Amino acid sequence: MTTDDVLIERPDAAPGVQVIRLNRPSKKNAITRAMYGAMTKALKEGDDSDAVRAHVFLGVPGAFSAGNDMQDFLTYASGGALGGEVIDFLKALATAQKPLLSGVDGLAIGIGTTLNLHCDMTFATPAAQFRTPFVDLAIVPEAASTLLLPRIAGHQRAFAMLAAGLPFSAEDACAAGIIFKVVAAEELEPAVLGAATALAAKPPQALKIARDLVRGDRSDVVARIDEEAEHFKTQLRSSEARAAFEAFMARKA
Repeated sequence: MTTDDVLIERPDAAPGVQVIRLNRPSKKNAITRAMYGAMTKALKEGDDSDAVRAHVFLGVPGAFSAGNDMQDFLTYASGGALGGEVIDFLKALATAQKPLLSGVDGLAIGIGTTLNLHCDMTFATPAAQFRTPFVDLAIVPEAASTLLLPRIAGHQRAFAMLAAGLPFSAEDACAAGIIFKVVAAEELEPAVLGAATALAAKPPQALKIARDLVRGDRSDVVARIDEEAEHFKTQLRSSEARAAFEAFMARKA
């Protein structure tokens, strides 16, 4: 799939770095199936390229991502399953072979939050807002967040975010270990690209081994993605999910 809503950049000023930029500001970077497909393709091609040594995810000012595009989501939800493009992206993210970094400003909703759990370093501005309203829509968390977030932040913070759906500020997220550092808005992209460039300049095999040792075996992460997807499928067929979606669409209208 191709789309202008995801820009793939390899900046001359950041040698060895591939930037995957969500670029749909009119919809606050809500992610469509085409966008998932473009990001999957970029991750796989970057992993296969000797010219790429680190991946960076960026959004636009005020919006990293508002989560799934709801019209797109309702289309595949009507089939009672999480879209194949979504699963392909989540698995590509979980198994990426090169460092993943991200820079978050403004909204980071749903996948806009859980994507960062797979990143090795995430920078955020004070305006960043992390929220996962899965249960409010009568569905379940995704991206292996139910496995990764308790490991990163502990049970209580993970429950607060994933089950209670409480919002986390950038400071909250940093204190929980969800992100690496809070920086001023004007420093966000320089900080992320600077960190990625520094990683790209390191001996690649030594960096890969160190990263793999820190991250550990990822087979359980992939298995949790599949497990969550099965629960997701069941919930999509439920009466409470239908009621939640109808209420959501009524509020949007």
